[in-house]
Amino acid sequence: MDPSVDTSGHRLLIIDDDPSIGAMIARVAARAGYQTLVVSTPDDFLQRVRIWAPTHIVMDLQMPVVDGLELLSQLASDHSTARIILISGAGDRVVDAARRVGTARGLSVTAALNKPFSIAELESVLQANRLEDPWLTVANLSAAIERDEFFLLYQPQVDLRSGAVPAAEALVRWRHPVRGVVSPLEFIPFAESSACIDRMTQWIVGAGCAQLRRWDGMGMAMRLAINLSARNLHEARLGDQLEAQCRGAGVDPSRLTFELTETAAMRDATLMTDVLTRLRVKGFGLSIDDFGTGYSSLVLLHRLPFTELKVDRSFVSTCLTSKESRAIVRHVVDLAHALHLHAVAEGVESAEVMRLLRELDCDAAQGTFVALPLEADQVPDMVRGHADAPWYRAGAPWAVAG
Repeated sequence: MDPSVDTSGHRLLIIDDDPSIGAMIARVAARAGYQTLVVSTPDDFLQRVRIWAPTHIVMDLQMPVVDGLELLSQLASDHSTARIILISGAGDRVVDAARRVGTARGLSVTAALNKPFSIAELESVLQANRLEDPWLTVANLSAAIERDEFFLLYQPQVDLRSGAVPAAEALVRWRHPVRGVVSPLEFIPFAESSACIDRMTQWIVGAGCAQLRRWDGMGMAMRLAINLSARNLHEARLGDQLEAQCRGAGVDPSRLTFELTETAAMRDATLMTDVLTRLRVKGFGLSIDDFGTGYSSLVLLHRLPFTELKVDRSFVSTCLTSKESRAIVRHVVDLAHALHLHAVAEGVESAEVMRLLRELDCDAAQGTFVALPLEADQVPDMVRGHADAPWYRAGAPWAVAG
């Protein structure tokens, strides 16, 4: 059978300008149960990606003419869902940096090997990256939406001035009939690479609005944060669609804040400006998630109508032990306030971090110290009983001694 049209099993595409290394990887991979193709030029590689649809890619970062970073950028533009294994002789720091770049662009960079690597190391990585029987398909995802197998968890956000709990972030999960509860890290990238992400976002907004109305009936006027994918933003009428959905549920759009990462916001600047401005005109809030980890944060703030910055958990979690992280958190909070934006810190895991955030005048916080993601029926007890929670006694102005 012509391998260019075989779309079954584990398909590994290898690109390395050294034919002997490519052949060696192919032999080891074949023993591990992979179908393999070896290419040495970027044009051949990209053609095979589009025609053969590999499930896995082994990519040498150091190649003449076009290097691996450029190919990662192209794979991101093509919305590749392949698991990518990077190899390079440039050292740990270069490989780690490339891995972060690929991940930030939405790619599934699952492993990295430094040359020279042993056959045993290669075998271990290939075995660890084998896919199970294909269960994640467009048909299965669509059927799961129809069968209402998805559900939302809610991670509360605490107001660092009053101690109140006015908002929560909605986090989607899949209750699969065979696999149990499936993490969004498994199915969201696939949904983004297909037409399913729009339907999934509509479901999340609908479920979130319905829950807000139920909380309203309990006397809890909560706000909700919902993540948007870059793929959601391709539709200029997104604001109209989401507004109609909210109005139909009896929820004012101002009670929803849509979060998107810096990387997502940088795609197609003209369209992003159009779509996000329309969302703001409708009354929705807009938040930059993971602020400080992307490449064009200040450009985004200047160009797009955001209402909130979320300080990335990587800085918050290390702000007590790292002067650099503490300085970044302080300056992000100050920047947010200078631009009249709300500042929210993610990843708060201790009383000490919470006290520091209050000292830095951060507006709100979320993380395991405040609450783990909760089922909807657990939120009212958490909100009403927050005065007895450890974080409430963490040294802020509202706190009770002890």
